[in-house]
Order: sequence, then structure tokens, then C-alpha cells
Amino acid sequence: RVDKGSLKPGDHIYSWRTAYIYAHHGIYVGNDTVVHFTRRGQEVGTGTMLDALLVSSGPARPQQPCQVCTPREEGSGVLSSCLNCFLAGGVLYRFEYAVNPALFIAKARGGTCTLAVSDPDDVVVHRAKYLLDNGFGCYNVFKKNCEDFAIYCKTGLLVLDQGTIGQSGQAVSIIGGPLAAVLSTPLRLVTTNVYGMAATAVTMYCASRYAADIGMRRDVVKVSVEDMTSRVATGLLRVAEAQIVLAPIMAKATGCIVSLSTSIVAMTI
Repeated sequence: RVDKGSLKPGDHIYSWRTAYIYAHHGIYVGNDTVVHFTRRGQEVGTGTMLDALLVSSGPARPQQPCQVCTPREEGSGVLSSCLNCFLAGGVLYRFEYAVNPALFIAKARGGTCTLAVSDPDDVVVHRAKYLLDNGFGCYNVFKKNCEDFAIYCKTGLLVLDQGTIGQSGQAVSIIGGPLAAVLSTPLRLVTTNVYGMAATAVTMYCASRYAADIGMRRDVVKVSVEDMTSRVATGLLRVAEAQIVLAPIMAKATGCIVSLSTSIVAMTI
């Protein structure tokens, strides 16, 4: 949590929405302005209750348009807003980069920090402003959301395989909880110790978050913002389906190797 006065251009900021269900992320570019990726325009939904949940967690549109923010066309997903409109009455937080692995695991809720290293602030601002003018493609909760946008602006890292989950820590947390519970289920065949099963599920959840973090993954590449937007324009980089596939990931956690491989077609909450 930070004060507005401590912000500097290039900061990745976020604010939790209703009941801390979902956080909205963006890049602060200076002059009380935030560039962020929204659900406006064409969007690929999950086909589950999660769609309605995320819509309900967003702020209601003000009846009176802001006199500071620049109006954008209805189909544009990348917006420039004043800081107050971005926060929508919420509290301001700064996303942390290059954090210690122990701190990363200690923060059980995803979408607050990453092991990845940020690029220089001027590069980050350039990417955000370039995407404001050229777009970031189609919005998808799991593969290309507001956090994915902000992380790309900060690192230039992009998951090119659109069959896998994106960079978002929030998406990993949403999937990781149920996945850890499923993977720990076989323990019921050998033990009735509830605490042991819970500890195993927590360990698997932490391992999945650690292995899926953008700073640890090997299925990402550094892509210039100019090349990225040209790929989007030509259809070489776009989200066209809601199916999520977590590629096999080998994660070392508490001295054990955990192999995660699953395909999530639909999820209900």
C-alpha cells in the first residue's frame, strides 16, 4: 500500500475491487495518469460463473463523465484514466518486482508481486503509451487481462503459446487453489489426517504459484512492443478460445519435485 505522492512514472499499480474479489492493474505514466487494459471491446469469457463474478467486482460507471480523463472509443480496451478514476474509490497498491522467493511464497494471494525483474521506467512508460495507441488485443480473464498487460509493460515478457495461462498471478491463484485440492485428494486413500491433507494442498498451491510465476517460467520470451502489436494486428497473437491448459511445470518446493499438468476446460465457483 502506497501514497499517491510516492508514485513515479513506470510504476505498476493496482487496486482491489468489491470485497477484494479481484484487483485492477495499470501502469502509472505520470501527471496523475494511468494506462490500463479493460474488459471493454471484444472479450473472450470463460463460460462460467467467474464472468459474472468479475463483472460484479468492477466499479460502476459514473453518471457524470470525468472532466480529466480523455474519452476513448467504445471498442478500445487500453485506456488512459486519471488516478482517481482508475482507483474507483479503492486503495492504492504498488506491485512489487524482483521479490525474494520467501516473500513471494508468503504472500498467498497472487497478483501482488513477482520474481521477475522490471525494465527501466522509461521503457515501461514507452510500452504503455504505445499500447494505448495501438491496442493490446482481445481481453481474456486467464490469458490476457489487466495484470498481464501491466506485467508485459514492466518486463517485455510474453507467453507466446496461447494454449497456456498468461502471466497473471491472479489467474494462477484462481486455478491453483482447486488444482491443489484435486492433486491432494489421493491422500484420502492412505490417511484420514485432515491436517496432513491440508498441509499438502497448501504446499502444492505454493509450488504451483512459484512455478507459474513469470520470473520462473521458461515458456516466455522478450518481445518488443512494436513486434507484439504487429503480431496482434496480423492475427498471429490473439486469444480465440476460453480453454486453459497449464503446461507441464517442474517446481521444487520444500525439497520435493511437484509435476503439474492439467487441462481446465470449465470451472465453476
